[in-house]
Amino acid sequence: DYWRNTKMKIIRFQDESGATHFGCQHQGERVTLLEGDIYGDFSDTGQEMQVKKLLAPIAPVDIFCIGLNYAHHAEESNLPKPDHPVVFTKSSAILQNPGDPIELLRKLRSDEVDYECELAVVIGKKCKNVERASALDYVLGYTCANDVSARDWQAKWGGGQWCRGKTFDTFAPLGPCLVTSDEISNPNALQIKTVLNGETMQDWNTEDMIFDVPTLIEFLSGSTTLLPGTVILTGTPHGIGAARKPPIFLKAGDTVTIEVNGIGALTNPVIEEAV
Repeated sequence: DYWRNTKMKIIRFQDESGATHFGCQHQGERVTLLEGDIYGDFSDTGQEMQVKKLLAPIAPVDIFCIGLNYAHHAEESNLPKPDHPVVFTKSSAILQNPGDPIELLRKLRSDEVDYECELAVVIGKKCKNVERASALDYVLGYTCANDVSARDWQAKWGGGQWCRGKTFDTFAPLGPCLVTSDEISNPNALQIKTVLNGETMQDWNTEDMIFDVPTLIEFLSGSTTLLPGTVILTGTPHGIGAARKPPIFLKAGDTVTIEVNGIGALTNPVIEEAV
């Protein structure tokens, strides 16, 4: 697979005419055009491009999410470590771009919208029943994610399921770039943080995952086909707003940034949903 031997930061963007492209981000913010299939053979044309608008690095086909996957987060939630990964999903339609706003719910109102910094894994080729030892061979790359969560819908009004509280519009920001897997040899050795209005709220390391990235891929692909473009959100460390005393939830006018070492910073403003 061509992409397994390609170290680069891939972005998806619109040019000045509004056309969407993939590009390679170089030092100094220089961007060159990629052509071909990012899940197959693609190449860097070397043609310099002007980025009018930065988009989420991919448009996911599926979004699988893992809950309670950091040991210290399970402790702050007063919940036991799970025996198996806790899986829920987000709709691919709720994807949000870097720089575009997270919307606070006003139709199905929530006053408890929370941030969650997460490492996102992007599957690069179709797989099923993958063994843990070879799981990372199926990874195209990694990006930052914010698993935005309406805690009241998650805990009280979601019928006992987490999906409702986790899958409102704009609740899946991804970006700013996709770092190919060759650049990150160990996804479970990355510093990860959330910064809210300049204040660090979460600051931990992916080594604290209860189920590491290869284990998650093995589990999610068990008796299940994962398609290219599948995104796996791998859980959040401790420091969420809901666990603070008093709780801290997102409000209009906030700015929230997710940072993962080696990938970059994903920043989104916060506004109220227009109804």
